[in-house]
Amino acid sequence: MNTELNNTAYKAFRPLRRFLGRFSEDHEMMVLAFIVGIVSGLAAVGLKTVIHLIQNLINGNLVGSGWLSNILYLVYPGLGMLLALIFTRYVIKDNIGHGVTKVLLAISKHDSHIRAHNTWSSLFASSVTIGLGGSVGAEAPIVYTGAAIGSNLGSYMGLSYKHVTTLLGCGAAAAVAGIFNAPLAGVLFTLEILLFNISMTTMMPLLIATVSATVVSYILLGTNTPFHCTLSAFNMWNIPFYIALGIFGGLFSLYFTRTTMWLEDKIGDMKNVWLKWILCSVGLGLLIFLFPALYGEGYADLGVLLTGGDIDTTKTSLLGMLCHSKWCVPILFALVLFLKVFSMTFTNAGGGVGGTFGPTLFVGGIAGFVVARTLNLVFEGSGIVVPEQNFVLVGMAALMSGVMQAPMTAIFLIAEISGGYELFLPLIITSAISFGTTRLFEKYSIYTKRIAHAGELLTHDNDKAVLTLLNIRSIVKDKYPRVHENDDFKSLIGIISKDDSAVMAVVGENDSFKGLIDLDHIRKYLFRADLYRSLHVSDVMEQPVAIVYLDEKMSSVMDKFDRTGAWRLPVLDSDGRYKGFVSRSRILTAYRSELKVISSD
Repeated sequence: MNTELNNTAYKAFRPLRRFLGRFSEDHEMMVLAFIVGIVSGLAAVGLKTVIHLIQNLINGNLVGSGWLSNILYLVYPGLGMLLALIFTRYVIKDNIGHGVTKVLLAISKHDSHIRAHNTWSSLFASSVTIGLGGSVGAEAPIVYTGAAIGSNLGSYMGLSYKHVTTLLGCGAAAAVAGIFNAPLAGVLFTLEILLFNISMTTMMPLLIATVSATVVSYILLGTNTPFHCTLSAFNMWNIPFYIALGIFGGLFSLYFTRTTMWLEDKIGDMKNVWLKWILCSVGLGLLIFLFPALYGEGYADLGVLLTGGDIDTTKTSLLGMLCHSKWCVPILFALVLFLKVFSMTFTNAGGGVGGTFGPTLFVGGIAGFVVARTLNLVFEGSGIVVPEQNFVLVGMAALMSGVMQAPMTAIFLIAEISGGYELFLPLIITSAISFGTTRLFEKYSIYTKRIAHAGELLTHDNDKAVLTLLNIRSIVKDKYPRVHENDDFKSLIGIISKDDSAVMAVVGENDSFKGLIDLDHIRKYLFRADLYRSLHVSDVMEQPVAIVYLDEKMSSVMDKFDRTGAWRLPVLDSDGRYKGFVSRSRILTAYRSELKVISSD
């Protein structure tokens, strides 16, 4: 069925291929980037609109007043998770969570190909998850959607890996630009997080895609910035406080990243998906009951903090009704800050579909507010006043820099979505310090940590990127003769007389690998006719200095070659069956070929 759909889609793009055949390759990519930008922009607008429609429907019609309202608000997030779980498990039959990480894996492991259903499936699953109150963000799903749009268009157009990857990046960048009205941030997001190699010919399609998506968003949703702020002028005397916020942001980023992964692993160990959904739904419901600010994306609460509005602690936490001290506000918000990680992970682990991008912005704003309010209470009466709205905004950039390890994206995204360009200097200071603090303890971002440990992460280092792209299966060669361990030496002489290979594999039953014969090492027996019948292959075979496995990472293979000094090594599958040999020369040839592909303009 999927093959039929792919063939139909491929045929549908024939007119476009014929039309673009008149253009040069660079101009063709610009046209395709424009198309990707328009479609991804429409997808971003569609996702935002549907989420708001569901939220308005619940707030305006479905929820009553009084105690019934509170109970339903506890039920709806679990219902959204359930709908997403049923959809992913029984309709598309695919795991579409952790969208940004999936895009990175597509680039490094799947030739930048993303399944066609991802052009729409993440939109539905994340809409019901977030619209019904899941404590996650819409940004990662729309990035996955935009990347899938670019990937599939490139595939149907019959483009090379490099150009498919470029269009994938265009789709992801356009999605960020469309959902935030931030074209420059979309480009930087792709440069810092997704693409491992960027040239000037790649930059132009990215810019075209992000501008196109932003224009679509402007036309359909207006030109207002996503976050309205009432900011104060930057004061140089507050730089030490911004430095403190940067350090706190970096340390909290470590907590955010490591707690998320630890909790995901613990919940992931549960085999029963329905029990997992029940436990996560109950856990999320309890958290929202105690801390209503954890309901949904939380952007409405950020809006209050960014405009300096009156803070109702009862809407932040149920405990707010019991607390009347001036310290209650920062304490209650600090609790929300530390518990957001749990509400986010419960949503995703319980079957919901959403990302960490939105929660990162949320906790960043809360972190900035907690730091600023705490400083104001400590210095109360001294004449030192820390601008809380400024710190809320800058805190968002600090957490993005630490959690996503993308300081440039954080700086320009926050400036674009708020219009806060007058805070450029504190944005740079805080983001850089948060990023540096995090990197002291954690080399990888929340998106890349798992796949980096699995050796599947591409980087901006071309050498490492090529080693990640190469795989043993594509370069193993089975041209060498095989001999059985029980054969006598005369049989071996017969093979040697007909084959010029310098090495051959010794196998047992079912091609199980036993050892190898190196022709240089058995020359002393070649003219001993008296030994031909008494000597057996098992008597003259030797064990290799190292063994390579079919699914082994290329970096590990290269380490074995460097450590042993071998010219070729045998390759086995996971069951110990012989598959061939891999040589230094074949690896070098494949390396040069792949490097040329990813480095050429």
